[in-house]
Amino acid sequence: MPDSMEKYKEPAASPRIYASDGVDEEVGIVHKGASLHTDLKSRHMQMIAIGGAIGAGLFIGSGGALYKGGPAALVIGYLIVGVMLLFTMQALAELAVLYPVNGAFYTYVVRFVDPSWGFAMGWDYAIAWLTVLPFELIAAGITIQFWRDDLSVAIWVTVFLVILTLIQIFGVRGYGEVEFVLSMIKVAACIGFIILGIVIDCGGVGDRGYIGAKYWYEPGAFKNGFNGFAGVFVVAAFAFGGTELVGLAAAESANPRRAIPMASKQVFFRIAFFYIINLFILGLILPSDDDRLENSTGSNSSYSPFVLAIKDAGITVLPSIFNAVITISVISVANSCTFGSTRTMQAMAERGMAPKVLSYVDKAGRPLWCIVVQLAFGLLGYIGVAENGLTVFNWLLALSGLSYFFVWGSCCLAHIRFRLAWNRQGRSLKEIPYRPPLGIWGSAIGLFLNCLCLIATFYNALYPSPDATPNASDFFQQYLAAPMVIALYLFWKIYSGNWSMWIKLSDIDLVSGSRPQDIEEDGIDEVKTWKNLPMRMVRALF
Repeated sequence: MPDSMEKYKEPAASPRIYASDGVDEEVGIVHKGASLHTDLKSRHMQMIAIGGAIGAGLFIGSGGALYKGGPAALVIGYLIVGVMLLFTMQALAELAVLYPVNGAFYTYVVRFVDPSWGFAMGWDYAIAWLTVLPFELIAAGITIQFWRDDLSVAIWVTVFLVILTLIQIFGVRGYGEVEFVLSMIKVAACIGFIILGIVIDCGGVGDRGYIGAKYWYEPGAFKNGFNGFAGVFVVAAFAFGGTELVGLAAAESANPRRAIPMASKQVFFRIAFFYIINLFILGLILPSDDDRLENSTGSNSSYSPFVLAIKDAGITVLPSIFNAVITISVISVANSCTFGSTRTMQAMAERGMAPKVLSYVDKAGRPLWCIVVQLAFGLLGYIGVAENGLTVFNWLLALSGLSYFFVWGSCCLAHIRFRLAWNRQGRSLKEIPYRPPLGIWGSAIGLFLNCLCLIATFYNALYPSPDATPNASDFFQQYLAAPMVIALYLFWKIYSGNWSMWIKLSDIDLVSGSRPQDIEEDGIDEVKTWKNLPMRMVRALF
């Protein structure tokens, strides 16, 4: 056995099983740092789930998706990704409640699938957040230019980077409180737009009269055929990205058994209400052939379809108010960047898959050097001000383009492997504190949809429009994350010398760090009948 494998050799599983003594026995630790603080309350977790990741992907990127695919493709594409994410979050909730360990899904992939694939997923996810932060800082600066285009974006990159640095002083509690407040503002804005959109569509505002579904007939519900439809998926993934942070926050939640299932169920409302209904109404009141939508990409908030729809209705004050909401949303996502990357890098460093120094956690429960690395990446925001800087930045963002599909699919795969190992080792399902309604089948559907989205995105990267010919630059700007994941996977295979495809089900450690419930706690299983089906569905969602 090579020395590298000796460095990564996992300790034997401890036979001790506990319920809630607050100590995590995590598997594979080689550089144990101080414990992260459990300061996140249930209200923080719920708001992170409902509105934590609502940002430029919804308020700006949806315009580009509407222009490429049309209103029907926009709604269907976001719905497919939303359903996929709903199953992913249910799988992640089950694992996070039973194993509320640091690193969450990265740890689960290492533990239940394969260390090399976990290494690839961990770094892929961390790099995605590292590169998204400077993008969000630039986006926040550009939103300010809606009012003051005479000031350089670099000024606002500096201001927002300082604000993020100050938030880090307060640790995870600061992250939770900021997300709680900002998410409430975003949720209120989404509700307000739905009401306003209905009024505009019915002819209550503006001089266009009753609109109804006119734009679904002319210019049409779909554009550019399957090419346009496939182009929606990457935009939708970017818009939904960050929902999985609920699972990552499990190790810092005061009561994961109660907070995480509740938060994961909130994802249903966020998908159905804040995304699908908003986008459906947006497609009713803004035509997909509006040339301004071609600029609704990246951080260009002046061409946000929400702002454009309000402007077209002749309302003078609301565009500025909604642009302020977009600014707040972008800052919120930037705040999530510092949480997502730092916790992942710290967990990887503890397992010897990242530099040892990143495993350090100070007395306030902050992964200090991880935070320094993340904020240092924020300095890349100044690239956007330089000549041709955005071209460089587009290539940096290409590293994160498909990351969410890989991570979400791996979460589903880890849950499937966990359930198979649980059954192989003779454990009872009643020991699992939280079980999703569809169990392993929900994860199978989620994994299938992730693979489907990757295939559709691959096709769109080759043929972005019906008459397009394959172009290497355009392809890799959409699909660069795939070869990066393969390279990371092969690197750890070579480094560790372990060429097995996956961990055997009989060898998977189901004990270390687990918090199973006593079988007596589970009570008597409810008999499933058609009569009680409606109530079982309600309880599954609420």
